[in-house]
Amino acid sequence: MPHSQSSAPRRRVGLARGASPWLLPTAATAAVGLLRARRSGRWAAVAVPATVLTAGMLWFFRDPERKITEGGVVSPADGVVQSVMPWKDGRTRVAIFMSPLNVHVNRAPLSGTVTSVEHVPGGFVPAFNKESENNERVVWHFDTEIGDVEVIQIAGAVARRIVPYVPRGCKVEQGERIGLIRFGSRVDVYLPEGVGSAVEVGETMTAGVTRLDRD
Repeated sequence: MPHSQSSAPRRRVGLARGASPWLLPTAATAAVGLLRARRSGRWAAVAVPATVLTAGMLWFFRDPERKITEGGVVSPADGVVQSVMPWKDGRTRVAIFMSPLNVHVNRAPLSGTVTSVEHVPGGFVPAFNKESENNERVVWHFDTEIGDVEVIQIAGAVARRIVPYVPRGCKVEQGERIGLIRFGSRVDVYLPEGVGSAVEVGETMTAGVTRLDRD
């Protein structure tokens, strides 16, 4: 009698939009180096580090499919909760630190309409530093069923480019991709007044999956 095997379908892992300017030149250098290394050992000095760097970038710019959590406010970023702070206006800020090992594609915390996408110039201190609040950043506002939800993508010491995917006025679904931060960085989400946080400092977040608010 034949054996039947059942397994969960594999989720596709693609590359993040906005990766090409970094990935393609590095991959091309690696390819040329590998081809020429067959004729001259000197090219190995180029081929080996370029190949390693290409592999690292493929890992960094990965963009896996996710089974999105429905309802509530989901995390816009992968990473670790750096702080949970009550804000002056009654909102609660949840700051999520993203290491270079995390997926750096960010997602909409709820379904709604993008009412604002503002690029704010600034510095590039490490994202775990308090002064990173003055870093280069993109400020998002979403009109949702629980009111205005603000999300801020903050560039870190290495991450010097934030790539928004959707424009102002666009409607997004919960967990939809909204942008990319290149290399280590931070994402802050402000829960509206009256919406309590269900996460604590040190917890690991998964974008589009981990719920931030209480029932």
